[in-house]
Amino acid sequence: MLLQRIANRGIRLGTLFERAAVRHPGNDVTLDHDLDVAPELGRRITVGGIADLVAELATRLHAAGVRPADRVVVYKSNNFDITLAACAVARLGAVPVLLSPHLEGTTVTELIHRAGRPYLLTDGAKLARELPDTVFADTAGVLLASGEDPRATALRSPAGGSRVAPVTMPPGHPALITHTSGTTGIPKLAVHTGRTLEARYRPQASVAALVRRRCPVAIHVSFVHSRLYTALAITMLRGFPLIVLADDDPDRAADLFAAHRPGVLETHPNSFLRWEPLADDPRRPLSTVRYFSSTFDAIHPRTVRRMLTASAYPRPLFGQLYGQSEVGPVAARAFTRHRPEDADGRCVGMPFPGMTAVRVVSRNGRAPSAGNPGYIEVRTDGRILTYLGEQRRYDGQRHGSWWRMGDLGYRTRWGCLHLLDREVDEIAGFGSTLAAEDALFVRLPELTEVIIIADPDGLPVPVVCTVDNRPLDPARWAAAVASLPPMAPPVRRERAGLPQTGTTKVKRLDLARQLADRGSAAG
Repeated sequence: MLLQRIANRGIRLGTLFERAAVRHPGNDVTLDHDLDVAPELGRRITVGGIADLVAELATRLHAAGVRPADRVVVYKSNNFDITLAACAVARLGAVPVLLSPHLEGTTVTELIHRAGRPYLLTDGAKLARELPDTVFADTAGVLLASGEDPRATALRSPAGGSRVAPVTMPPGHPALITHTSGTTGIPKLAVHTGRTLEARYRPQASVAALVRRRCPVAIHVSFVHSRLYTALAITMLRGFPLIVLADDDPDRAADLFAAHRPGVLETHPNSFLRWEPLADDPRRPLSTVRYFSSTFDAIHPRTVRRMLTASAYPRPLFGQLYGQSEVGPVAARAFTRHRPEDADGRCVGMPFPGMTAVRVVSRNGRAPSAGNPGYIEVRTDGRILTYLGEQRRYDGQRHGSWWRMGDLGYRTRWGCLHLLDREVDEIAGFGSTLAAEDALFVRLPELTEVIIIADPDGLPVPVVCTVDNRPLDPARWAAAVASLPPMAPPVRRERAGLPQTGTTKVKRLDLARQLADRGSAAG
């Protein structure tokens, strides 16, 4: 789109922290963990120190044989140094391929094959517990961020000699490869270019321009998610102090926020859901937050309300971005305290003027509506170049210049986009499962998760998690579901046992298979 194309020279991940250090040398980054590649740096590091570490890592990678256009798979224990390694790889003109630490070894092996004999940056723990020995034959070399293995090259030791100069690749060249959530099977490898990442940066930067006063920005976003890299560009280049969380444990998050008092807070919807108890913490760890930001997935109105009431500011804002890994953000909406808790949570906002466009295509010849949702399609220059090794699959989602999101919804007369369901999660005759889940969250504060899935016979089954895993009151449940479409009795599960993606999204198809398998075993 026009405003994404003007003077788009591509995002430059390899020199991001270096440029930020030149602009704001006194800025710093606070972590809730130690870096595996440099634990001696501690948990509060200047931007200049991080820039120096990225340059040193690039030099070590170069000494290990990495060259421009090479692919380097990064699959290691969860840590901010995943991000720093990605920037170091990009600094060499090579292409980082980021795989979630939560992926199983068999899935990682398949994705390594798709990457075409890449280098592999991992650690001793992943080699010992997750990865098969075949990775040594399937890769150009195995590099260790921490731990030891005689078959691998350790990156902890300084490279010696002069630093390798950064390599600037053309903006249309692959700059980063991430993967999709994998909620429907083996994840797809999404190829981003410098130009597509810059195109994603711009709508997000237009929203971030609302934050005029420099204040600490706290981010808990998967280190392998493309959103993190555009968020870092916005935060670092504007000189905002950064707080990075590897863990969304509510107690640890509350301690960190109480100590460092963020003014902006961004995370995934399910992490915000986990942080609802922080609104009742006597230390008021969210009281300084003026702006909340939720990435890509729809968020429940109850959670939005809890966050906004936890802020001490008279007019805090909660921004919701709608998009996906393949296209970046395409629509946005802001919420205030004036929004009722039971308001329609399916409204995900409007596209960015001059940058993104949205349309809803009928499935049956009738106009899309709340009762007859259609296919959501979007247009943006932030769309990925391809799925690595799966061009036919990529082409199957393109409809001219439009990209089919895999979601169902409709647009109101004012143009607001409403998201009702994923195509694969639709339950015939039920209506929107997401809307029903929103209603249950509002009516039953004791719920910490509710997922409505279909059993093998197509009957809707609510899977619920509760505070402290306490039993549901049958009478309260009956009252809560009285106005909703008929469902089976609730199935209570512990939240930790739900199958989840690296961004804490529940894998509904996996959960449905689990319940079906248990039902078969019981029968």
